[in-house]
Amino acid sequence: MAHHRPDTLEHAPLGRESAYPEQYDAALLYPISRAANRAPLGIEAGALPFVGQDEWHAFEVSWLNARGKPIVAVARFRLPADSPNLIESKSWKLYLNGFNQTRFDSRERVVTILEQDLAAAAGAPVSVELFDVDAPALAVRELPGECLDDLDIEISDYTPSTEHLRVSEDVVEETLYSHLLKSNCPVTGQPDWGSVLIRYRGPRLDREGLLRYLVGYRQHQDFHEHCVEHIFTDLMARARPERLLVLARYVRRGGLDISPWRGTPGEKPPESLRLARQ
Repeated sequence: MAHHRPDTLEHAPLGRESAYPEQYDAALLYPISRAANRAPLGIEAGALPFVGQDEWHAFEVSWLNARGKPIVAVARFRLPADSPNLIESKSWKLYLNGFNQTRFDSRERVVTILEQDLAAAAGAPVSVELFDVDAPALAVRELPGECLDDLDIEISDYTPSTEHLRVSEDVVEETLYSHLLKSNCPVTGQPDWGSVLIRYRGPRLDREGLLRYLVGYRQHQDFHEHCVEHIFTDLMARARPERLLVLARYVRRGGLDISPWRGTPGEKPPESLRLARQ
């Protein structure tokens, strides 16, 4: 089915009152071009400086089987970072709600439809997995590495500043993380809370400066995916590591959580990470 043009937020459902659909409708998905937000970072569509994915979990997934009995599940979606479009989160929620009173012959049919519709909106293949609500794959885990949050530092700057990113000559390989990530929705201004993991090999990052930099997103307005790309490009420019992975696990909102990661070629995120706040 036809989708909206992926180049504007003007008609996006985010920040507007919306009637919840009672039947499946693929046209509810609202794609947004990634290009406009990447341009200020110097990222060109044909020459991405990273590999990565946007991993989404949907916790309010349900449909009717052929006899009208409700089925519930948790869905995991993975969009490639090189897809031309991301999908606006409220439109995704509305789209999934359209499954609630729609009958499907099988679980496999639901997966097929989700893959087809999401790929059409994103402009690239999207992987879909459905889990039972008590599946072991959904177990809560912890981030690996060392936490920065106990550093006793004074902070007065709540916009991202690369001036805080400093390195020493020592070359290290380490994994650092913080639960203090917060940014704001560029449409509604609502807070988006998250945790961020940075794994790298290269000149040692000053930890106090890194934490100040990450806290600097506290009043920054942008989509989750672009915040991660912003962090990645800033770290690459200032620290010039040999290898780098930036992963954010954002807190669930509206039954959806978003966990983008971006890395240098060959990097992969830790498997099966779902945090308590998600």
